[in-house]
Amino acid sequence: MISILLATYNWPQALKLCLESLATQTELNFEIIIADDGSNEETRQVIEALKPSMPVAISHLWQADRGFRKTRILNQAIDAAAGDYLIFLDGDCIAQPDFVARHHKLAQKGHLVTGSRVLLNSDLTKKIIAWPHWDYALFTKNLLSMRLHGGINKYWPLKFKLGDGSWRNYKKFIWRRIKGCNMACWKVDALAIQGFDDSMTGWGHEDADFVFRLQSKGLVRKSGSWATEVLHLHHPIHDQSNAAENARLVRQKILAKAQ
Repeated sequence: MISILLATYNWPQALKLCLESLATQTELNFEIIIADDGSNEETRQVIEALKPSMPVAISHLWQADRGFRKTRILNQAIDAAAGDYLIFLDGDCIAQPDFVARHHKLAQKGHLVTGSRVLLNSDLTKKIIAWPHWDYALFTKNLLSMRLHGGINKYWPLKFKLGDGSWRNYKKFIWRRIKGCNMACWKVDALAIQGFDDSMTGWGHEDADFVFRLQSKGLVRKSGSWATEVLHLHHPIHDQSNAAENARLVRQKILAKAQ
């Protein structure tokens, strides 16, 4: 079984579309655990309203809003997960219908997967947020036009999917293309490194730290590009005041490993 650990914070309209996209997956052998970093009541209401119509189980973990503490709530979600394979997703990302199936095909013992995303611009995001329900067929109807007019930053990865193979494997740790909004690993491996480093607060690089420590345990990082792309809704830039310190902590671990 797969557990989708869905991080969210105070954007219920986006979360609704995300959950609706998960309801239309071609593979439904998964649960959803919402890792809520202190959202208000409206988010809870959206979740409760959707629960009866969802084809999979949803649980909602919440912690008080005391700043960006995504690492802490994700660790709670890891512990609570019933699945032996974990897919990390953010509530501002919409999944393609084969998102879970593609991740499942890439799942391999001794490996983790870092997925990819397609960025939506502000105008397209506003348009989609106003939709009463998520509709993937409607979204892809004019895909090429959206690309030509800058609504999305990628076209071909949404049209063509590639299978598995050793060409997906990274030879060593690199910072590039690590997206906490789309990655996956086995639960036993996440527990072996005690999950995310919850001393890292504020936005930035907690995902790179997680991947580095998994690779340091001998896991092979696999690219999920051209298979697992999510649609990332546009939003204002997060407060990045802690990013430099978080990056320093990761570099410190990399240096210690090299010595």
